[in-house]
Amino acid sequence: MQPIISVSNLSKTYASGFQALKRIDLSIRKGEIFALLGPNGAGKTTLISIICGIVNASEGSVTVDGHDIRGDYRAARSLIGLVPQELTTDAFETVWATVSFSRGLFGKPKNPAYIEKVLRDLSLWEKRNSRIIQLSGGMKRRVLIAKALSHEPRVLFLDEPTAGVDVELRRDMWKLVRSLSASGVTIILTTHYIDEAEEMADRIGVINGGQIMLVEEKAELMRKLGKKQLTLQLEAPLASVPAALSQYRLELANDNSELIYTYDAEREKSSSLVALLNDLSEAGIRFKDLHTTQSSLEDIFVSLVHRKQEENA
Repeated sequence: MQPIISVSNLSKTYASGFQALKRIDLSIRKGEIFALLGPNGAGKTTLISIICGIVNASEGSVTVDGHDIRGDYRAARSLIGLVPQELTTDAFETVWATVSFSRGLFGKPKNPAYIEKVLRDLSLWEKRNSRIIQLSGGMKRRVLIAKALSHEPRVLFLDEPTAGVDVELRRDMWKLVRSLSASGVTIILTTHYIDEAEEMADRIGVINGGQIMLVEEKAELMRKLGKKQLTLQLEAPLASVPAALSQYRLELANDNSELIYTYDAEREKSSSLVALLNDLSEAGIRFKDLHTTQSSLEDIFVSLVHRKQEENA
């Protein structure tokens, strides 16, 4: 699929000497929801700021739907909507005025019907004549999203869009994201709520120390890196794991009344589970119930970041 954003050999070094990005290569597909994950200071916001034309790169190139962000910046920027982390709005403007003004900045003709739709989708219609200073923090966040959508962008960046907001806004936000994605808008989001990325994203990118660690289809990432656990609730507690079962990764839990088997679903076939159950029976171990769990995207993310930190230590 033709990428809508292409990042090649992108680096950023600040005057202080700090290298925020190190030779980033990244392609974002048209119409996908791409989640960019990374710890604080990993380079997420710097990367987004360069693509959006807010920060200049030290080297490398970025194109948006074929338009170079430097040589053809007007066309590139017109395709992008950005919802930043910080609340930056004109406190004394009305909601309607500030969203309409944002549309005009991109040379778009007036379209009251479209502005109304955006405000209604974000539950802002009743506040359209209110001044920004009169709004709650959650409502101000909604206004930022409305401003980003005002010029009908084909790419929408959401930089920590639901940080510190209420549950209602989070639900409205993700409902809107799904709707935009269905209409063909490409969504790139950063979030510390990894459960959101797990639910919403088509692909996951992990950045740490200014470098892209991986980019993977979400389902494939969880299949390849996820671990599974089989938990057996024992009929009677065990003093220890029998030596005859040492070939399995087993541990006791919950006052030795549970036996937990951790395994790699990608490498280990179902026959290994059958063999384990047979060996348990031969060892005289009886259980009354069992269930399996799989590691979440958050587990995988934390593991990847820790691994990178250990490599750099």
